[in-house]
Amino acid sequence: MGDDVTTLRRVPGFRPYWTAATVSAFGSAVSAVAIPVLVVTVLDATPVEVGLVNAAQFVPYALFGLLIGASVDRVPRKPLLVWASILRGVCLGTIPLLWWAGLLDLWVTAAVLFLFGVASVAGFAATQSLLPRIVPRPLLTAANARVDQSDAAAQTVGPALGGVLVSIVTAPVAIALDAISYLVDAVLVARIRVVEETALRRPGSKLRSDIADGLRWTYGHATLAPLALSTHLWFLANAAALTVFATFALRTLALPAAVYGGIIAVGGVATLLGATAAPWLGTRFGAGRTIIAARAAYPVAWAAVTLAAVAATTGPAAVAVLFVAFAVHGAAAGCENANEMSLRQSVTPDALLGRTNGTVRSANRTLAAVGAIGGGAVMTVAGDGVALAAVTVVFVAAVLVAACSPLRTAGAR
Repeated sequence: MGDDVTTLRRVPGFRPYWTAATVSAFGSAVSAVAIPVLVVTVLDATPVEVGLVNAAQFVPYALFGLLIGASVDRVPRKPLLVWASILRGVCLGTIPLLWWAGLLDLWVTAAVLFLFGVASVAGFAATQSLLPRIVPRPLLTAANARVDQSDAAAQTVGPALGGVLVSIVTAPVAIALDAISYLVDAVLVARIRVVEETALRRPGSKLRSDIADGLRWTYGHATLAPLALSTHLWFLANAAALTVFATFALRTLALPAAVYGGIIAVGGVATLLGATAAPWLGTRFGAGRTIIAARAAYPVAWAAVTLAAVAATTGPAAVAVLFVAFAVHGAAAGCENANEMSLRQSVTPDALLGRTNGTVRSANRTLAAVGAIGGGAVMTVAGDGVALAAVTVVFVAAVLVAACSPLRTAGAR
């Protein structure tokens, strides 16, 4: 990876892109702690309400994901990313303002997160499609790994910082930091010099046919189809898991915000290590096998969390299990993500990247919304243990879909 990193430093535009992603990641890591604390402790939400609020930011992917994905292939991606970052910053910035004015409640928070999700649909589709225009395709795995490393570093420091900030200045004020990070992101992205093909503008084509082309490519491709389906199941399970875990940790175990942030931070450390190893693993074993092996670690991690919930103990042993489980979860995420993104970017023509990314992300986030609501509902009806056991089963299904497909040989040498 060393030679690739050296080469990346010479690629015009990658440094501001990477810096923007890093700044945004640190802000988002703070919100990863602050938003659950806001919803569970400040707004006193029930498990179902926690799921509904978590789902609010994912619903726009179901409503607008395919449409925006097709639109991304029609317009320059850099200005779209700049405006999406500005809108995300403005949306999050309203939370502390509304709280200060005494107007913040559960449903207002859900509405704000819905608008944030709309901007995120465009932002993520644009950023994933812009990177291959900045970085040569042979360097995509190294570039994605660098972005993942920054994200992992943010997940390491951000949650712990978020927990401390929430304890000192309250959750709404901590969320304001994430709002600022998106505005800095917009400024940095605006500085990127990149040539975007005017061929991306297709005034003669219809959005409906463009969307259909993206669906056919994604779900008709021998490798992308099982990868996408496995990833969809992963998002369903992960959203349910995090919804249940937030309530389980903060209410059932009554963990302080700083400890909750520390558990998530351990996952960030492990993600950083996994992201560092990701390019070597992809080269040594192939992207497909690396992804499958990483996905096999998730059910192991969440089975351990399930056992901790079933044991119904609040002692140090239970907390230690949570730390270890999130470490396993984080390492798996670090190993697989760069390989998954690079595989998708490498096999997809540039003219289809926006639609492919939009299609996959739309389905991912739609199922994440279902998972968040479903996780809260199952927890309400059947309790922590049953909900976490169901999550583990879905993670197993994601592994089986990937393992029983041509993905096994994708990227192998």
